[in-house]
Amino acid sequence: MSRTGGRGGNIEACPASPGQVPTACRAHDAGSGEQGTRSRSERSLRILLHGINYHPETTSTGRYTGEMGRWLASRGHEVRVVTAPPYYPLWRVGKGYSGGRYAREVLDGALVWRCPLWVPRRPSGKARIAHLASFASSSAPVMLGQARIFRPDVVVMVEPTLLCLPHSWAAARAAGAPLWVHVQDFELEAALGLGIMRAGAARGAFRAAEGGLFSLADRVSTISEAMRRRLVEKGVPEERTFLMPNWADLGRVRPARPDEGVRRVLGASPGDVLVLYAGSMGEKQGLGLVLDAAQRLRGRPEVRFALVGAGPARAALEKAARGRGLRNVRFCDVWPEEDLPRLLAAGDIHLVVQRREAADLVMPSKLTNILAAGRPAVATAAPGTELHRVVAGGGCGLVVPPEDAAALARGIADLAGDAALRERLGAAARRYAEERLDREGILSRFEAELARLVAGCSRGRSRGARPSGRAANVVRVPRRLV
Repeated sequence: MSRTGGRGGNIEACPASPGQVPTACRAHDAGSGEQGTRSRSERSLRILLHGINYHPETTSTGRYTGEMGRWLASRGHEVRVVTAPPYYPLWRVGKGYSGGRYAREVLDGALVWRCPLWVPRRPSGKARIAHLASFASSSAPVMLGQARIFRPDVVVMVEPTLLCLPHSWAAARAAGAPLWVHVQDFELEAALGLGIMRAGAARGAFRAAEGGLFSLADRVSTISEAMRRRLVEKGVPEERTFLMPNWADLGRVRPARPDEGVRRVLGASPGDVLVLYAGSMGEKQGLGLVLDAAQRLRGRPEVRFALVGAGPARAALEKAARGRGLRNVRFCDVWPEEDLPRLLAAGDIHLVVQRREAADLVMPSKLTNILAAGRPAVATAAPGTELHRVVAGGGCGLVVPPEDAAALARGIADLAGDAALRERLGAAARRYAEERLDREGILSRFEAELARLVAGCSRGRSRGARPSGRAANVVRVPRRLV
């Protein structure tokens, strides 16, 4: 049974039960004749990508992992993806997909396996753990099946979720391939710091387990220099770390004149200053601060706020805004990906809001597109953090202390009253994006490092030595698991 789903692919439901998925997967691959018959250049790699978020999700981790897979496939690599059905940021499975069964589709040249997962209505601490564990367990047999049949040259796992790392490692071991882990956020530490998960006396044990899991990887990359240093603090050897920042599509997202029709939808009239937050609405952002700032700026009728996005905190935010009578604030749903450039261009000032506890555990993914669009930002960040360094050090906007509503309101008011300053900061933002965030350059460096890692492991195997950067005591995976 097939049906259209996602961009450019057909979703094929797999009748097998979870325990039978590797068999079904092997039958499909063996019949397709893909393995061993494709003419491959020397640089072409077989890449098995493992992560809970992927295209057609258009925000946060799903966006970047999807673009990574598409780019690698466009370069001639054979890419297979083991992921979940799209569900983020709405926290419900996307139309045309199912959270209760296995399926596969072809997206942008990659064969994509969709594995079952449970999506909670209210993603509290325990519910989040069960949600992540449901995908980690359902994706394990597919990973092991692909390790045996696809025989990847390298396995790439994206965090979140760290719960997938043992299965990614087992698949890499079964295939005789190196394991690359890419950290989009330190989910465990963020959950503990933000109070999403309470560990009590077990906090130290959790952190030790996290470091132990990272030690299984041959290479660990992350998206900011501060996060890379944190990896070293967690015990990852310096030489195994790699910096791979999130990127921007500089050709598609670029400075443009605002569309007044879009601004009207967002609640702004000609002559108004539109303060725009576009992104996820969850615990990490602390968006109650934006409502506090909007309340302080009610005496400035030309300053309008628009919060665009979805997430577990949105309903409470809307209720709070109504309760306070904040008529200068409008909430809007997630915009289609193709309309993103017009949305970004509509904002005069963009907000990058983050709670103090999340500093350097995540790097707000929305920032790359704000910079590419040439728009100034007001960010909440403490001195010494990566977000502070980029926005203030790059001259891309103003930075105010986290969780300080008065400071946030002052920063917004300063920019709202100075169009020339907004223009200067926006031009600096675009320069920063062009110099440091070009997608082609970032992914080309990633591709080159992948090739070096695979070559190093291949040389190690040919000499009978352990793969580069791996502990000497290698655990063999029993054949019955694959």
